[in-house]
Amino acid sequence: MSDRKRLFRGLIPLIVGLFVIILVVVALPTALQYVGKAAGVPANLVYNYEGVLGKIPEPWRNLGQGGEEPKEMLAPVATAVKALQPEYIRLDHIYDAFKVVGRANGQLTYDWSGLDGAVDVILSTGAKPFLSLSYMPDAISTGDMVSPAKDWNEWGQVVQATIEHYSGRNQKNISGIIYEVWNEPDLFGGYKTYGDKNYFDMYTASARAAGRVRGANPFEIGGPATTGLYQNWEERMIKFVDANNLRMDFLSWHRYSYDLEQYERDARQARKWAENIPALVNLKFYVTEWGHDSEIDPGYDGRFGAIHTLAGARAMMGAIDRAFLFEIKDGPGAEKYWGRWGILTHEKFGAPEKKPRYYALQFLNNLGPYRTSVSGEGSWVKSIASIDDQGNLKIMVVNYDPKGAHSESVPMTFENLPKGNFKITRTEFMGSSRTLNVATTSATWKTSEFFTPNSAAVFTVEF
Repeated sequence: MSDRKRLFRGLIPLIVGLFVIILVVVALPTALQYVGKAAGVPANLVYNYEGVLGKIPEPWRNLGQGGEEPKEMLAPVATAVKALQPEYIRLDHIYDAFKVVGRANGQLTYDWSGLDGAVDVILSTGAKPFLSLSYMPDAISTGDMVSPAKDWNEWGQVVQATIEHYSGRNQKNISGIIYEVWNEPDLFGGYKTYGDKNYFDMYTASARAAGRVRGANPFEIGGPATTGLYQNWEERMIKFVDANNLRMDFLSWHRYSYDLEQYERDARQARKWAENIPALVNLKFYVTEWGHDSEIDPGYDGRFGAIHTLAGARAMMGAIDRAFLFEIKDGPGAEKYWGRWGILTHEKFGAPEKKPRYYALQFLNNLGPYRTSVSGEGSWVKSIASIDDQGNLKIMVVNYDPKGAHSESVPMTFENLPKGNFKITRTEFMGSSRTLNVATTSATWKTSEFFTPNSAAVFTVEF
């Protein structure tokens, strides 16, 4: 045997040893990460009474209504909507449903009466209007309502007239309106970010029209309201508006998903695309439609949709500025409950009824105005902690499992409590309450609470 072969054989144990070390240090943690993710991580919730983080983000106080009927739809449910205290209500189909734009003697004409009625109903609920600038008026379209304009300058005239009418101090005089350029352009019209059917042509005309507006209250304009967060849309749009010095106050997209982590991934990705552009340092992020399924689904009529709403609101708070739950009222189907997206039924079958998702929003609204820290959330169990104006803790805990199988006994630790004697009440979502009086000399108190699959509760700790 040659010296070279002896040397090689002598190195074999060393090579094998190095391979094993690499496997342990690099591959094994990655494998365990995937195994852990598949198995899931149980929650061990810790609340710090003194860990106040500021005003609680409430992205759920925004609602959307689609074009289920070519008319104003919200008047029959205005009182129920007002009770939810929404900040904004989004409308699409504003041009085609209300026949706003016409033409006479070669000039564009406007009839705002129908859309004014819809906007007035929104205002009556205490919300502000969020107007999705859609769809293409017949008077300027090259075809149907989702076709491009014959002349994008005329589209700009329509956008300018809309902003001046609603935001103008000498007209409707509404402050804080949000204008979104189109609705799902990748779906409705098959627009791209290049070529002949280029959404950027539409957005450029819209942003420049907004820049021509004078004598108006503050307003926002943005887009593109795509069916999801797509790199070839959102990242290109961010770069396009920056390169062309166009106004864009917010970036918007839609998200329908059972996977709540997708909402968080979206937010991180969108911020990453914009973070190195100084002109967009104040860019806001809006999910202008959201739910668990973009198709008709029985979950929208039952408890599952409500639990998804609670958990989805937790996933987006602090990451998304506004999330518009879709939608307010069902269209007129063949039955009262037909898996449509509304949180309220249609009046075709009598007085509109509140679905569980409606009560989910009420549940969230019962939290206090100040957010306090919570750690130890798990794969299924999430929590929002708050303090009310009286200094009491109000905590929501939700156990969300799209498979409907996971139960969990959740340890809960309360730290830095101000008093040794307090009362803790557990209120089930759409269920009963139970109260426990606690006497302790410690500033820390521990308990364990059991949660069945797809359940939620609010804990109120009164001192």
